[in-house]
Amino acid sequence: MKYILSFVCLFFVGFLSAQETNALKGIPVRAVIVDGDTMPYISLNEVRIVGDRIFKNKKQQEIYWKLKRDVKKVYPYAIMAEAKLKEYNAKLATMKNEIERKRYMKTAEEELKQQFAADLKKLTVTQGKILIKLIDRQTGETSYELVKDLRGSFSAFMWQSLASLFGSSLKSEYDPKGKDKMIEDVIYLIESGEI
Repeated sequence: MKYILSFVCLFFVGFLSAQETNALKGIPVRAVIVDGDTMPYISLNEVRIVGDRIFKNKKQQEIYWKLKRDVKKVYPYAIMAEAKLKEYNAKLATMKNEIERKRYMKTAEEELKQQFAADLKKLTVTQGKILIKLIDRQTGETSYELVKDLRGSFSAFMWQSLASLFGSSLKSEYDPKGKDKMIEDVIYLIESGEI
């Protein structure tokens, strides 16, 4: 009798533990209805494939390697420019009058000079041209527009004149699908961790 009672208890315990709950299993995803059938809808990140470069000659290969070196050097500055611009714009939006804004921009300019002037003076002319384009890429505005917005038209004109002495232009726009495609490819390789 003792054994039968034990067996019945074990049977009921096993039966109770074998019952499933109505809890969801898996990962919840969006769904779309196609012809009356519910289909899971999952968005995937874009994957770019950049193949190995084939060069016509040694000179073309050297140009690419120099471009790669130059982009690796100036790309962090463009990212910092984007972050600083967002920071400054957020701060300027809270200021009530033009005097306060000018005072803030003066101190911000001094801070930037102390932090970056020595490094930026070491850039080559080519690296400077790439930086101007990358600033446009990161911020959505040309360097000329940024200087004009933050420091005024006269400052923008003076800096543009200085840039033109070195064969550059602060009005240079970034063209990722055209003439700046190689720069865009190098940036993709940097961001994906391949270089």
